[in-house]
Amino acid sequence: MIKTPTFTTLFIDVGGVLLTNGWDRKAREKAATTFSFDLAEMESRHSLTFDTYEVGKITLDEYLARILFYKPRDFTPNQFKKFMFEQSQPYEEMLKLISKLKKKYDLKIAVVSNEGRELTEYRIKKFKLGHFVDFFVSSCFVHFRKPDAEIYRLTLDIAQVTPKEVLYIEDRPLFIEVAKNLGITGLCHKEYQSTKELLASHNLR
Repeated sequence: MIKTPTFTTLFIDVGGVLLTNGWDRKAREKAATTFSFDLAEMESRHSLTFDTYEVGKITLDEYLARILFYKPRDFTPNQFKKFMFEQSQPYEEMLKLISKLKKKYDLKIAVVSNEGRELTEYRIKKFKLGHFVDFFVSSCFVHFRKPDAEIYRLTLDIAQVTPKEVLYIEDRPLFIEVAKNLGITGLCHKEYQSTKELLASHNLR
């Protein structure tokens, strides 16, 4: 006898779960090598202003002006943005898994992510996330970011579900702990196969 899942809704992160991270340390290191600039200097400026970009208070152009284009460069902002976008790659198995589970169990899917607007919009369109995600609660849209518990409360309100109806797939344990304090069950994603098995243990096969 097939058991009915106890969860009606999945909250799911994007970077590190469905796709590669949008703009992480490895990508910035690669950028420094590709464009030949001082990584340490850029990292210092990045750490001071990236949160402001992620919560939607400045544009990508403004962020880049603060970390790189405050002085002349031998490359353009458009060339650099193209490079940034190209770092995003899909985890195809995870995309197919979540899409199939949605269809099979009629799940509601909500993305809960920390990401700047231009990267978010690019990734949604490029990888067709809107084909299976019902709505996106990104830090750039709501102006606060994980691990602020308010981002989970807001997502619950939008989804119109109770915490016990939600399974949250996330690769950062701290964020899972914060959501757990609200009564949301978390699943710590490491790689496709282990997550597939954990989902099956919750009757999502």
